[in-house]
Amino acid sequence: MENERKKSAKERYDERTARRVCLKLNKNTDADILQKLESVSSMQGYIKTLIRADIAANVPVRPAD
Repeated sequence: MENERKKSAKERYDERTARRVCLKLNKNTDADILQKLESVSSMQGYIKTLIRADIAANVPVRPAD
């Protein structure tokens, strides 16, 4: 197509390696969450840290053989 532009190297890389996840928060009922997210230097980093901590805390312990 004439209007279709060539994808940049970054776009091709992101297409292969990344996935976008969106989160919809209500300004009224989720105001506390929004306030916290706005106070951190990296929203993405903060959310990833919380998820990884949750994963680590919920790893099932295997019984000893």
